Amino acid sequence: MAAEPGQRSLFGEILDWLLAPLLLIWPISVALTWLVAQGIASRPYDRELGEMARSLGLQVAAEAPPGRSSRSRYALAPEAAALLRADETDTVFYQVLGLRGELLNGDANLPVPLPDDVIVPWELHFRDDEVGNERVRVAYLWVSPEGQAGSTKTMLVQVGETLGKRTRLTNEIIKGVILPQFVILPLAVLLVWLALARGIAPLNDLQRRIRSRDSSDLSPIDERRIPDEVAPLVRAINDLLARLDQSMSSQKHFLADAAHQLKTPLAGLRAQAEFAQREIDEGRSHPAELKRSLQQISLSSQRAAHMVNQLLAMARAEDKEHAARRLEVNLADIAIETVRDFVPRALEKRIDLGYEGPDPEVSGLSVLGHPLLIRELIRNLVDNALLYTPARGTVTVRVVEDPFGQVSVLQVEDSGPGITELEREKVFQPFYRALGTNVDGSGLGLAIVREIAHQHDAEVTLDDTRQRRPGQVEPDGQGPGARFTVRFHAHPVLEA
Repeated sequence: MAAEPGQRSLFGEILDWLLAPLLLIWPISVALTWLVAQGIASRPYDRELGEMARSLGLQVAAEAPPGRSSRSRYALAPEAAALLRADETDTVFYQVLGLRGELLNGDANLPVPLPDDVIVPWELHFRDDEVGNERVRVAYLWVSPEGQAGSTKTMLVQVGETLGKRTRLTNEIIKGVILPQFVILPLAVLLVWLALARGIAPLNDLQRRIRSRDSSDLSPIDERRIPDEVAPLVRAINDLLARLDQSMSSQKHFLADAAHQLKTPLAGLRAQAEFAQREIDEGRSHPAELKRSLQQISLSSQRAAHMVNQLLAMARAEDKEHAARRLEVNLADIAIETVRDFVPRALEKRIDLGYEGPDPEVSGLSVLGHPLLIRELIRNLVDNALLYTPARGTVTVRVVEDPFGQVSVLQVEDSGPGITELEREKVFQPFYRALGTNVDGSGLGLAIVREIAHQHDAEVTLDDTRQRRPGQVEPDGQGPGARFTVRFHAHPVLEA
Protein backbone atom coordinates (compact mmCIF):
# COMPACT_ATOMS: atom_id res chain seq x y z
CA MET A 1 0.00 0.00 0.00
CA ALA A 2 1.33 3.43 -0.96
CA ALA A 3 2.25 5.83 1.84
CA GLU A 4 -0.09 8.72 2.49
CA PRO A 5 1.20 12.26 1.83
CA GLY A 6 3.26 13.39 4.80
CA GLN A 7 4.05 9.83 5.92
CA ARG A 8 7.65 8.66 6.09
CA SER A 9 8.83 5.31 4.81
CA LEU A 10 10.84 3.43 7.43
CA PHE A 11 12.49 1.40 4.66
CA GLY A 12 13.45 4.54 2.73
CA GLU A 13 14.69 6.36 5.81
CA ILE A 14 16.94 3.50 6.92
CA LEU A 15 18.18 3.11 3.34
CA ASP A 16 19.01 6.81 3.20
CA TRP A 17 20.94 6.67 6.47
CA LEU A 18 22.90 3.65 5.21
CA LEU A 19 23.69 4.99 1.74
CA ALA A 20 24.30 8.65 2.62
CA PRO A 21 27.55 7.94 4.55
CA LEU A 22 28.65 5.56 1.78
CA LEU A 23 28.12 8.17 -0.93
CA LEU A 24 29.80 10.81 1.24
CA ILE A 25 32.84 8.67 1.98
CA TRP A 26 33.33 7.64 -1.66
CA PRO A 27 34.57 11.05 -2.96
CA ILE A 28 36.74 11.37 0.14
CA SER A 29 38.18 7.96 -0.70
CA VAL A 30 38.87 9.09 -4.28
CA ALA A 31 40.73 12.19 -3.03
CA LEU A 32 42.80 10.17 -0.56
CA THR A 33 43.55 7.59 -3.25
CA TRP A 34 44.75 10.37 -5.54
CA LEU A 35 47.13 11.69 -2.88
CA VAL A 36 48.47 8.24 -2.06
CA ALA A 37 48.84 7.43 -5.77
CA GLN A 38 50.86 10.61 -6.30
CA GLY A 39 53.21 9.58 -3.51
CA ILE A 40 53.57 6.07 -4.88
CA ALA A 41 54.14 7.31 -8.43
CA SER A 42 56.72 9.90 -7.37
CA ARG A 43 58.86 7.59 -5.29
CA PRO A 44 60.72 5.64 -8.05
CA TYR A 45 61.12 8.73 -10.25
CA ASP A 46 62.46 10.71 -7.27
CA ARG A 47 64.98 7.96 -6.68
CA GLU A 48 66.11 8.07 -10.31
CA LEU A 49 66.21 11.88 -10.33
CA GLY A 50 68.24 11.88 -7.12
CA GLU A 51 70.79 9.47 -8.59
CA MET A 52 71.17 11.74 -11.61
CA ALA A 53 71.76 14.76 -9.37
CA ARG A 54 74.24 12.87 -7.19
CA SER A 55 76.18 11.58 -10.22
CA LEU A 56 76.35 15.09 -11.67
CA GLY A 57 77.50 16.37 -8.27
CA LEU A 58 80.34 13.80 -8.13
CA GLN A 59 81.47 14.79 -11.61
CA VAL A 60 81.40 18.50 -10.69
CA ALA A 61 83.35 17.91 -7.47
CA ALA A 62 86.04 15.88 -9.29
CA GLU A 63 86.53 18.49 -12.02
CA ALA A 64 86.74 21.56 -9.78
CA PRO A 65 90.45 22.18 -8.93
CA PRO A 66 91.17 24.98 -6.55
CA GLY A 67 91.20 28.46 -7.93
CA ARG A 68 89.58 27.57 -11.27
CA SER A 69 85.99 28.29 -12.14
CA SER A 70 85.82 28.32 -15.95
CA ARG A 71 82.42 27.30 -17.37
CA SER A 72 84.13 24.96 -19.81
CA ARG A 73 85.35 22.82 -16.94
CA TYR A 74 81.75 21.92 -15.97
CA ALA A 75 80.34 21.17 -19.39
CA LEU A 76 78.84 17.69 -19.47
CA ALA A 77 80.30 15.05 -21.68
CA PRO A 78 78.24 14.51 -24.83
CA GLU A 79 77.17 11.05 -23.60
CA ALA A 80 75.89 12.44 -20.27
CA ALA A 81 74.05 15.32 -21.96
CA ALA A 82 72.48 12.92 -24.42
CA LEU A 83 71.34 10.72 -21.50
CA LEU A 84 69.63 13.66 -19.81
CA ARG A 85 67.84 14.65 -23.00
CA ALA A 86 66.90 11.13 -24.02
CA ASP A 87 63.52 11.05 -22.22
CA GLU A 88 60.76 11.39 -24.85
CA THR A 89 58.00 12.03 -22.29
CA ASP A 90 59.52 14.59 -19.97
CA THR A 91 61.99 17.44 -20.27
CA VAL A 92 65.06 17.27 -18.02
CA PHE A 93 66.82 20.44 -16.84
CA TYR A 94 70.13 20.69 -15.02
CA GLN A 95 72.13 23.51 -13.52
CA VAL A 96 75.56 23.95 -11.89
CA LEU A 97 76.27 27.09 -9.85
CA GLY A 98 79.78 28.01 -8.72
CA LEU A 99 81.16 28.89 -5.33
CA ARG A 100 79.92 32.46 -5.68
CA GLY A 101 76.54 31.44 -7.13
CA GLU A 102 77.53 32.10 -10.76
CA LEU A 103 76.10 29.84 -13.47
CA LEU A 104 78.76 27.41 -14.58
CA ASN A 105 76.70 25.18 -16.80
CA GLY A 106 73.14 24.09 -17.58
CA ASP A 107 69.80 25.90 -17.77
CA ALA A 108 69.77 29.43 -16.44
CA ASN A 109 66.00 29.56 -16.03
CA LEU A 110 65.93 26.76 -13.45
CA PRO A 111 64.98 28.45 -10.10
CA VAL A 112 67.36 28.26 -7.17
CA PRO A 113 66.37 27.03 -3.69
CA LEU A 114 65.02 29.45 -1.12
CA PRO A 115 67.63 31.44 0.83
CA ASP A 116 66.56 29.96 4.16
CA ASP A 117 67.45 26.39 3.13
CA VAL A 118 70.00 24.82 5.43
CA ILE A 119 73.16 24.02 3.45
CA VAL A 120 74.54 20.58 4.27
CA PRO A 121 77.14 19.36 1.75
CA TRP A 122 76.16 16.24 -0.19
CA GLU A 123 72.67 16.05 1.37
CA LEU A 124 70.08 15.42 -1.32
CA HIS A 125 66.88 17.52 -1.32
CA PHE A 126 63.71 17.55 -3.43
CA ARG A 127 61.21 20.30 -4.18
CA ASP A 128 58.38 21.14 -6.59
CA ASP A 129 58.95 24.18 -8.74
CA GLU A 130 58.14 25.70 -12.12
CA VAL A 131 60.20 26.37 -15.24
CA GLY A 132 58.34 28.70 -17.52
CA ASN A 133 54.77 27.41 -17.34
CA GLU A 134 55.70 23.83 -16.61
CA ARG A 135 55.71 22.23 -13.20
CA VAL A 136 58.89 20.32 -12.45
CA ARG A 137 60.30 18.09 -9.77
CA VAL A 138 63.80 19.21 -8.74
CA ALA A 139 66.55 17.22 -7.00
CA TYR A 140 69.40 19.39 -5.72
CA LEU A 141 72.45 19.21 -3.44
CA TRP A 142 75.41 21.35 -2.42
CA VAL A 143 78.80 20.01 -3.47
CA SER A 144 82.19 20.61 -1.83
CA PRO A 145 84.93 20.51 -4.48
CA GLU A 146 87.72 18.01 -3.94
CA GLY A 147 90.70 19.49 -2.16
CA GLN A 148 88.48 22.03 -0.24
CA ALA A 149 87.16 19.79 2.53
CA GLY A 150 87.61 22.44 5.21
CA SER A 151 86.05 25.24 3.16
CA THR A 152 82.48 26.43 3.85
CA LYS A 153 81.94 27.34 0.22
CA THR A 154 79.85 24.94 -1.82
CA MET A 155 78.58 24.59 -5.34
CA LEU A 156 74.91 23.96 -6.19
CA VAL A 157 73.92 21.11 -8.50
CA GLN A 158 70.27 20.81 -9.59
CA VAL A 159 68.46 18.37 -11.87
CA GLY A 160 64.78 19.03 -12.71
CA GLU A 161 62.24 16.97 -14.59
CA THR A 162 58.69 17.69 -15.79
CA LEU A 163 55.85 15.57 -14.34
CA GLY A 164 54.56 13.73 -17.41
CA LYS A 165 55.62 10.20 -16.40
CA ARG A 166 54.55 10.77 -12.82
CA THR A 167 51.10 11.99 -13.84
CA ARG A 168 50.65 9.08 -16.21
CA LEU A 169 51.60 6.56 -13.53
CA THR A 170 49.33 8.30 -11.03
CA ASN A 171 46.41 8.05 -13.46
CA GLU A 172 47.12 4.38 -14.02
CA ILE A 173 47.05 3.73 -10.28
CA ILE A 174 43.83 5.73 -9.89
CA LYS A 175 42.20 3.78 -12.71
CA GLY A 176 43.27 0.51 -11.18
CA VAL A 177 41.78 1.45 -7.80
CA ILE A 178 38.73 3.59 -8.70
CA LEU A 179 37.31 1.76 -11.71
CA PRO A 180 36.54 -1.41 -9.71
CA GLN A 181 34.68 0.79 -7.23
CA PHE A 182 32.19 1.74 -9.96
CA VAL A 183 31.24 -1.92 -10.02
CA ILE A 184 31.51 -2.50 -6.28
CA LEU A 185 29.46 0.56 -5.26
CA PRO A 186 26.24 -0.38 -7.13
CA LEU A 187 26.70 -3.95 -5.92
CA ALA A 188 27.03 -2.70 -2.34
CA VAL A 189 23.86 -0.58 -2.75
CA LEU A 190 21.99 -3.62 -4.08
CA LEU A 191 23.21 -5.80 -1.19
CA VAL A 192 22.18 -3.12 1.34
CA TRP A 193 18.74 -2.90 -0.27
CA LEU A 194 18.30 -6.69 -0.20
CA ALA A 195 19.53 -6.95 3.40
CA LEU A 196 17.20 -4.18 4.51
CA ALA A 197 14.24 -5.73 2.69
CA ARG A 198 15.04 -9.03 4.39
CA GLY A 199 15.41 -7.28 7.76
CA ILE A 200 11.99 -5.61 7.69
CA ALA A 201 10.21 -8.72 6.39
CA PRO A 202 8.99 -9.57 9.95
CA LEU A 203 7.31 -6.15 10.05
CA ASN A 204 5.44 -6.93 6.84
CA ASP A 205 4.45 -10.29 8.29
CA LEU A 206 3.21 -8.56 11.45
CA GLN A 207 1.21 -6.13 9.32
CA ARG A 208 -0.43 -8.99 7.40
CA ARG A 209 -1.32 -10.79 10.61
CA ILE A 210 -2.93 -7.67 12.08
CA ARG A 211 -4.83 -6.88 8.86
CA SER A 212 -6.15 -10.43 8.62
CA ARG A 213 -7.71 -10.24 12.07
CA ASP A 214 -11.43 -9.97 12.60
CA SER A 215 -12.59 -6.60 13.95
CA SER A 216 -13.85 -8.30 17.12
CA ASP A 217 -10.57 -10.15 17.77
CA LEU A 218 -8.80 -8.23 20.54
CA SER A 219 -6.57 -11.09 21.67
CA PRO A 220 -2.86 -10.26 22.24
CA ILE A 221 -0.45 -10.43 19.32
CA ASP A 222 2.01 -13.31 19.52
CA GLU A 223 5.35 -11.83 20.60
CA ARG A 224 7.40 -14.92 19.82
CA ARG A 225 7.51 -14.31 16.06
CA ILE A 226 8.72 -10.72 16.08
CA PRO A 227 12.21 -9.13 16.35
CA ASP A 228 13.40 -7.89 19.71
CA GLU A 229 13.46 -4.28 18.47
CA VAL A 230 9.72 -4.41 17.67
CA ALA A 231 8.75 -6.22 20.87
CA PRO A 232 8.18 -2.99 22.93
CA LEU A 233 5.83 -1.68 20.23
CA VAL A 234 3.89 -4.97 20.14
CA ARG A 235 3.65 -4.98 23.95
CA ALA A 236 2.22 -1.46 23.83
CA ILE A 237 -0.31 -2.58 21.20
CA ASN A 238 -1.22 -5.61 23.33
CA ASP A 239 -1.71 -3.34 26.32
CA LEU A 240 -3.97 -1.12 24.23
CA LEU A 241 -5.91 -4.16 22.99
CA ALA A 242 -6.37 -5.35 26.57
CA ARG A 243 -7.71 -1.96 27.62
CA LEU A 244 -9.98 -1.82 24.58
CA ASP A 245 -11.26 -5.30 25.35
CA GLN A 246 -11.98 -4.29 28.94
CA SER A 247 -13.64 -1.06 27.81
CA MET A 248 -15.81 -2.83 25.23
CA SER A 249 -16.78 -5.50 27.76
CA SER A 250 -17.77 -2.78 30.23
CA GLN A 251 -19.78 -1.00 27.55
CA LYS A 252 -21.56 -4.21 26.55
CA HIS A 253 -22.35 -4.91 30.20
CA PHE A 254 -23.51 -1.32 30.67
CA LEU A 255 -25.77 -1.47 27.60
CA ALA A 256 -27.22 -4.80 28.73
CA ASP A 257 -27.96 -3.38 32.18
CA ALA A 258 -29.39 -0.20 30.68
CA ALA A 259 -31.69 -2.19 28.39
CA HIS A 260 -32.81 -4.28 31.35
CA GLN A 261 -33.45 -1.19 33.50
CA LEU A 262 -35.40 0.56 30.74
CA LYS A 263 -37.45 -2.56 30.14
CA THR A 264 -39.28 -2.24 33.50
CA PRO A 265 -40.73 1.28 33.10
CA LEU A 266 -41.51 0.67 29.44
CA ALA A 267 -43.25 -2.59 30.26
CA GLY A 268 -45.27 -0.75 32.93
CA LEU A 269 -46.24 1.90 30.40
CA ARG A 270 -47.41 -0.71 27.93
CA ALA A 271 -49.31 -2.74 30.55
CA GLN A 272 -51.15 0.29 31.93
CA ALA A 273 -51.99 1.55 28.44
CA GLU A 274 -53.31 -1.89 27.38
CA PHE A 275 -55.31 -2.18 30.59
CA ALA A 276 -56.91 1.24 30.08
CA GLN A 277 -57.67 0.44 26.44
CA ARG A 278 -59.23 -2.90 27.37
CA GLU A 279 -61.39 -1.29 30.04
CA ILE A 280 -62.61 1.31 27.54
CA ASP A 281 -63.28 -1.32 24.85
CA GLU A 282 -65.33 -3.44 27.28
CA GLY A 283 -67.30 -0.43 28.45
CA ARG A 284 -66.16 -0.82 32.03
CA SER A 285 -64.09 2.30 32.16
CA HIS A 286 -64.38 4.16 35.44
CA PRO A 287 -62.86 7.60 35.98
CA ALA A 288 -61.06 6.48 39.11
CA GLU A 289 -59.57 3.43 37.37
CA LEU A 290 -58.55 5.49 34.35
CA LYS A 291 -56.98 8.11 36.62
CA ARG A 292 -55.02 5.43 38.42
CA SER A 293 -53.83 3.99 35.10
CA LEU A 294 -52.81 7.44 33.86
CA GLN A 295 -50.92 8.05 37.08
CA GLN A 296 -49.04 4.77 36.64
CA ILE A 297 -48.30 5.69 33.03
CA SER A 298 -47.02 9.11 34.17
CA LEU A 299 -44.86 7.51 36.88
CA SER A 300 -43.41 4.95 34.45
CA SER A 301 -42.66 7.65 31.89
CA GLN A 302 -40.94 9.73 34.57
CA ARG A 303 -38.81 6.72 35.52
CA ALA A 304 -37.92 6.12 31.88
CA ALA A 305 -37.10 9.81 31.34
CA HIS A 306 -34.97 9.86 34.49
CA MET A 307 -33.15 6.73 33.32
CA VAL A 308 -32.49 8.27 29.89
CA ASN A 309 -31.21 11.49 31.49
CA GLN A 310 -28.89 9.50 33.71
CA LEU A 311 -27.57 7.54 30.73
CA LEU A 312 -26.90 10.80 28.88
CA ALA A 313 -25.15 12.20 31.95
CA MET A 314 -23.02 9.05 32.14
CA ALA A 315 -22.08 9.44 28.47
CA ARG A 316 -21.11 13.08 29.02
CA ALA A 317 -19.04 12.13 32.05
CA GLU A 318 -17.14 9.51 30.04
CA ASP A 319 -16.46 11.91 27.15
CA LYS A 320 -12.86 12.94 27.83
CA GLU A 321 -12.81 15.56 25.05
CA HIS A 322 -15.95 17.16 26.48
CA ALA A 323 -14.51 17.12 30.00
CA ALA A 324 -11.19 18.59 28.83
CA ARG A 325 -12.79 21.99 28.09
CA ARG A 326 -12.34 23.46 31.57
CA LEU A 327 -13.12 26.84 33.11
CA GLU A 328 -12.88 28.41 36.54
CA VAL A 329 -15.86 27.15 38.55
CA ASN A 330 -17.08 28.62 41.83
CA LEU A 331 -17.96 25.47 43.78
CA ALA A 332 -19.95 27.34 46.40
CA ASP A 333 -22.07 29.08 43.75
CA ILE A 334 -23.01 25.82 42.01
CA ALA A 335 -23.72 24.10 45.34
CA ILE A 336 -26.14 26.85 46.41
CA GLU A 337 -27.95 26.79 43.05
CA THR A 338 -28.31 23.01 43.24
CA VAL A 339 -29.74 23.19 46.77
CA ARG A 340 -32.28 25.77 45.60
CA ASP A 341 -33.35 23.50 42.73
CA PHE A 342 -34.05 20.63 45.16
CA VAL A 343 -35.87 22.65 47.83
CA PRO A 344 -39.39 21.87 46.46
CA ARG A 345 -38.65 18.15 46.43
CA ALA A 346 -37.18 18.30 49.95
CA LEU A 347 -40.28 20.13 51.21
CA GLU A 348 -42.50 17.52 49.58
CA LYS A 349 -40.64 14.77 51.45
CA ARG A 350 -40.41 16.85 54.63
CA ILE A 351 -36.62 16.77 54.62
CA ASP A 352 -34.49 19.58 55.97
CA LEU A 353 -32.16 20.47 53.05
CA GLY A 354 -29.53 23.10 53.73
CA TYR A 355 -26.17 24.56 52.66
CA GLU A 356 -23.11 25.27 54.78
CA GLY A 357 -20.07 27.06 53.46
CA PRO A 358 -18.63 30.34 52.21
CA ASP A 359 -20.64 32.93 50.34
CA PRO A 360 -19.93 32.67 46.58
CA GLU A 361 -19.15 36.39 46.40
CA VAL A 362 -16.42 36.18 49.04
CA SER A 363 -15.08 32.72 48.19
CA GLY A 364 -11.34 32.87 47.69
CA LEU A 365 -10.91 29.59 45.82
CA SER A 366 -12.21 28.18 42.56
CA VAL A 367 -12.09 24.81 40.83
CA LEU A 368 -10.79 24.31 37.32
CA GLY A 369 -13.33 22.09 35.60
CA HIS A 370 -16.38 21.73 33.38
CA PRO A 371 -19.31 23.62 34.95
CA LEU A 372 -22.01 21.32 33.55
CA LEU A 373 -20.30 18.15 34.78
CA ILE A 374 -19.60 19.55 38.24
CA ARG A 375 -23.23 20.64 38.50
CA GLU A 376 -24.26 17.09 37.47
CA LEU A 377 -21.99 15.64 40.18
CA ILE A 378 -23.61 17.75 42.92
CA ARG A 379 -27.14 17.07 41.63
CA ASN A 380 -26.57 13.31 41.72
CA LEU A 381 -25.18 13.44 45.26
CA VAL A 382 -28.13 15.52 46.48
CA ASP A 383 -30.65 13.36 44.56
CA ASN A 384 -29.15 10.22 46.09
CA ALA A 385 -29.29 11.73 49.60
CA LEU A 386 -32.96 12.76 49.19
CA LEU A 387 -33.86 9.30 47.88
CA TYR A 388 -32.50 7.47 50.91
CA THR A 389 -33.29 9.97 53.66
CA PRO A 390 -36.63 9.35 55.43
CA ALA A 391 -39.14 12.06 56.32
CA ARG A 392 -38.04 14.57 58.96
CA GLY A 393 -34.45 13.76 58.10
CA THR A 394 -31.69 16.19 57.14
CA VAL A 395 -29.51 16.61 54.08
CA THR A 396 -26.61 19.05 54.19
CA VAL A 397 -24.50 20.28 51.29
CA ARG A 398 -21.23 21.68 52.56
CA VAL A 399 -18.30 23.42 50.88
CA VAL A 400 -15.06 23.64 52.87
CA GLU A 401 -12.12 25.67 51.58
CA ASP A 402 -8.55 24.84 52.52
CA PRO A 403 -6.97 27.91 54.17
CA PHE A 404 -3.69 27.02 52.42
CA GLY A 405 -5.41 27.17 49.01
CA GLN A 406 -4.67 23.56 48.04
CA VAL A 407 -8.12 21.93 47.88
CA SER A 408 -11.81 22.73 47.82
CA VAL A 409 -13.92 20.09 49.56
CA LEU A 410 -17.54 19.29 48.72
CA GLN A 411 -19.55 17.23 51.23
CA VAL A 412 -23.11 15.91 50.95
CA GLU A 413 -24.32 14.15 54.07
CA ASP A 414 -27.68 12.77 55.10
CA SER A 415 -29.37 11.11 58.07
CA GLY A 416 -30.50 8.03 56.16
CA PRO A 417 -29.72 4.37 56.80
CA GLY A 418 -26.14 4.75 55.65
CA ILE A 419 -24.05 2.31 53.64
CA THR A 420 -22.15 -0.59 55.15
CA GLU A 421 -18.40 -0.87 54.61
CA LEU A 422 -18.86 -3.97 52.45
CA GLU A 423 -21.02 -2.04 49.99
CA ARG A 424 -19.16 1.26 49.88
CA GLU A 425 -17.15 0.30 46.81
CA LYS A 426 -20.03 -1.44 45.05
CA VAL A 427 -22.42 1.52 45.21
CA PHE A 428 -20.21 3.34 42.69
CA GLN A 429 -20.79 0.60 40.12
CA PRO A 430 -23.47 1.25 37.46
CA PHE A 431 -26.96 -0.06 38.29
CA TYR A 432 -25.99 -1.25 41.76
CA ARG A 433 -28.38 -0.43 44.62
CA ALA A 434 -27.76 -0.84 48.31
CA LEU A 435 -29.33 -3.94 49.81
CA GLY A 436 -32.34 -3.73 52.09
CA THR A 437 -33.82 -0.56 50.56
CA ASN A 438 -36.99 -0.15 48.57
CA VAL A 439 -35.89 3.08 46.97
CA ASP A 440 -36.84 3.52 43.32
CA GLY A 441 -33.67 4.66 41.58
CA SER A 442 -31.64 4.01 38.44
CA GLY A 443 -28.44 2.92 40.14
CA LEU A 444 -26.40 5.29 37.95
CA GLY A 445 -26.10 8.40 40.13
CA LEU A 446 -23.03 7.44 42.13
CA ALA A 447 -21.33 5.89 39.08
CA ILE A 448 -21.74 9.27 37.36
CA VAL A 449 -20.30 11.00 40.44
CA ARG A 450 -17.17 8.85 40.42
CA GLU A 451 -16.65 9.24 36.66
CA ILE A 452 -16.95 13.04 36.80
CA ALA A 453 -14.61 13.17 39.80
CA HIS A 454 -12.12 11.02 37.92
CA GLN A 455 -12.29 13.36 34.92
CA HIS A 456 -11.43 16.28 37.24
CA ASP A 457 -8.63 14.43 39.10
CA ALA A 458 -10.76 14.65 42.26
CA GLU A 459 -11.00 12.10 45.08
CA VAL A 460 -14.35 10.67 46.28
CA THR A 461 -14.68 9.06 49.71
CA LEU A 462 -17.68 7.67 51.60
CA ASP A 463 -18.14 7.28 55.34
CA ASP A 464 -20.86 7.51 58.00
CA THR A 465 -22.31 10.85 59.05
CA ARG A 466 -22.47 9.67 62.67
CA GLN A 467 -20.52 6.93 64.36
CA ARG A 468 -22.32 3.59 64.41
CA ARG A 469 -22.99 2.17 67.85
CA PRO A 470 -23.90 -1.51 68.37
CA GLY A 471 -27.59 -1.95 69.24
CA GLN A 472 -28.41 1.74 68.91
CA VAL A 473 -31.84 2.47 67.43
CA GLU A 474 -32.12 5.72 65.50
CA PRO A 475 -35.34 7.75 65.88
CA ASP A 476 -37.94 7.77 63.08
CA GLY A 477 -36.16 5.08 61.10
CA GLN A 478 -33.07 7.20 60.59
CA GLY A 479 -29.64 5.69 60.61
CA PRO A 480 -25.99 6.69 60.88
CA GLY A 481 -26.30 8.46 57.53
CA ALA A 482 -23.88 8.65 54.64
CA ARG A 483 -21.36 11.38 53.93
CA PHE A 484 -19.84 11.73 50.45
CA THR A 485 -16.68 13.85 50.29
CA VAL A 486 -15.18 15.10 47.02
CA ARG A 487 -11.78 16.83 47.14
CA PHE A 488 -10.97 19.07 44.17
CA HIS A 489 -7.65 20.71 43.45
CA ALA A 490 -8.18 24.44 43.98
CA HIS A 491 -6.50 27.65 43.00
CA PRO A 492 -7.13 31.29 43.97
CA VAL A 493 -9.89 33.15 42.20
CA LEU A 494 -8.46 35.50 39.58
CA GLU A 495 -9.71 39.07 39.86
CA ALA A 496 -11.39 40.45 36.76
